[in-house]
Amino acid sequence: MSEVNALAQRIDALLPQTQCTKCGYAGCRPYADAIAGGQASYNQCPPGGAEGVARLAKLLGRPVIPLNPENGVERPRPRAVIDESLCIGCTLCLQACPVDAIVGAAKLMHTVIEDRCTGCDLCVPPCPVDCIEMVPVTGERTGWDAWSATQADEARVHFEGHQARLAKDKAEREARLAARAARVAPTAPAAPAEADTVAASATAASQGETATAAAATTAPAAEDAAASAAARKQAIIQAALERARQKKAALAEQGLGPKNTENVSAEVQAQIDEAEARRKRLSLTGTSGEQDKTPDKP
Repeated sequence: MSEVNALAQRIDALLPQTQCTKCGYAGCRPYADAIAGGQASYNQCPPGGAEGVARLAKLLGRPVIPLNPENGVERPRPRAVIDESLCIGCTLCLQACPVDAIVGAAKLMHTVIEDRCTGCDLCVPPCPVDCIEMVPVTGERTGWDAWSATQADEARVHFEGHQARLAKDKAEREARLAARAARVAPTAPAAPAEADTVAASATAASQGETATAAAATTAPAAEDAAASAAARKQAIIQAALERARQKKAALAEQGLGPKNTENVSAEVQAQIDEAEARRKRLSLTGTSGEQDKTPDKP
């Protein structure tokens, strides 16, 4: 292990492992690598707060400096709470959570595992119906007074498990795509005898006529069922969006609104853009085909 990597490991051990990206990096370890390599300062971690800066300064033999306000402010630790009456089961919050603290599935309501939530805020911006609220749970305690080394170690384990699952899912998805491509790859069939060709053509024509007749009988029923299911789904989605609009209007009257929408990383901004595009599709389009597209889990 090189000297820089060894230093990065020691720095990472002093970070709170919330994986919130407020430091400007994709997680605590990338931030530790940047500090060790001289690409980042040691005062960019709001969850660690002033105590975190002091710990890193001591390790690095540097002076204690204030937390950089561009990265955020030290605050009581929050926990994500999902309003299940507004949740539409889009799974965007599941994809955003770096420690797998949210439980749910596509088109089903989601909930938060309280002990796992690190208060990173990353689930808030992607939510297309603003049904997630970050609720302070540590009173007046902030920074390392609101977090412990044990919690940080557990969060690191959960984050590493999350990363391993993503890598496994990606490998399995690529394997499925490769297998599918191999199945549909064109092959050169052997040329049949002329008599065999005539017989095969006649059989295919007969089968085609039978299949056409069967399809003509079953198609209307299938189309009616699909249209009915699409209508029900559209009604559910529109009702959820209307509840979300009412909630946003109420928050606006109180001078409140969606949280953590400024000074976010490029990755989180991409999630916000995706959620906004999805919101527009759900609100403005009338074809169920577009509305049914739930993003694949990464």
